[in-house]
Amino acid sequence: MGGTLWIADDGDGPVAFLAARVEGDRLHIDELDVQDGQHGKGLGKRLLGQARDWARAQGLKSLSLTTFRTIPWNAPYYASFGFAEWASDEAPASIRQALRQEAASGLSDRCAMVMAL
Repeated sequence: MGGTLWIADDGDGPVAFLAARVEGDRLHIDELDVQDGQHGKGLGKRLLGQARDWARAQGLKSLSLTTFRTIPWNAPYYASFGFAEWASDEAPASIRQALRQEAASGLSDRCAMVMAL
């Protein structure tokens, strides 16, 4: 299924993007990135809103992602948008596997988050 890459452009070129993929009845956000110097303008929130609205229009049930638990512009930011930390025993196998791979790559303090639609 296409249509799962959203790009914010300031007129001079791309300044932020959100890349995602459909996993069953869920849209999984692989990456949300806002260019340095563009933070605080609501770009991330707008991209998350577009992805959420698209997922709802497709009849998907939730959004998910993995992120750093304590970095302010990561888990706390997503929580302010409506995501909640996903207990590992409740997360699907693909999410648990992603967290294991991230840990094996040296990325500590990671968590999975989910938002029902």
